[in-house]
Amino acid sequence: MRRRTAINQSHQQENGASAQSLDAPYDVVPTDPITAILQQLHAGELSVADAAVRIASVRSLTLPARPASAVTDDAHVDLDRSRRCGFPEVVFCEGKTPEAVVAIFEALRDNGEPCLGTRMSPEQVEAVRRRFPEAVHNPLARTARVGENIPGISENPWDVARVAVITAGTSDRPVAEEALETLRWMGCDTELIVDVGVAGPHRLPDNLHRLQNVAAVVVVAGMEGALPSVVGGWVDCPVIAVPTSVGYGANFGGVSALLGMLNSCAANVTVVNIDAGFKGGYIAGLIALRQQRKSAGGR
Repeated sequence: MRRRTAINQSHQQENGASAQSLDAPYDVVPTDPITAILQQLHAGELSVADAAVRIASVRSLTLPARPASAVTDDAHVDLDRSRRCGFPEVVFCEGKTPEAVVAIFEALRDNGEPCLGTRMSPEQVEAVRRRFPEAVHNPLARTARVGENIPGISENPWDVARVAVITAGTSDRPVAEEALETLRWMGCDTELIVDVGVAGPHRLPDNLHRLQNVAAVVVVAGMEGALPSVVGGWVDCPVIAVPTSVGYGANFGGVSALLGMLNSCAANVTVVNIDAGFKGGYIAGLIALRQQRKSAGGR
């Protein structure tokens, strides 16, 4: 408290009101939390990225709160999810009427949230595109996006949230496309490598240069589900294995691929549900974006 009186008196003389210098000693506790954050930034105790995150958190507590939910005829839309989890609610469209899907998209867009719909029927897509002509539709993925999370721009490849998506066979492509659309909605940079399954062992090594500087790899495979283990032995990042229902009878609708992936001896392989391209893409996106934030000086 040695300099507190002198600092306050100086500011009172200059400005006619008490204020606190960013150079004040740290046993002076500011009453304004944003001032405290700026003091830590000024002292080099926080990076710019960390300070921005903390200020945004303070503002979210002090600004007028919007409703946590928007109620439609068919849903309680979670408007608070992006604050809690980093991204808004994603609409699983299977089993919903076209009108219900449009109403959920409207609730999200009215609150400034980007929308992603998965497992969409042609009728649902048509209804969404009538309401939102700017919607980006991927028929192979059965998805539609409205609005985007804009990724940061950097010349440093480690500062980009980059994810590779690999398919074992061409038949696995629809699930891979769902993962890709999820990653694009999240604002990640993507690299797609198709048809490099283990039956052609030369194909993956020919593409290893495309896996440089990726934060995570999503590997989509049916049949016996061997490819994720092979990929895991070549890369130094997490591998998210997505089993597909592609295969003959003993594939059991993807169960054989799922069990094979769960038993992978590659330590960097983890597994999501059968045909769950969205889940694989989402987990990989979170990993990539966390790495990007750390690379930029955040936490």
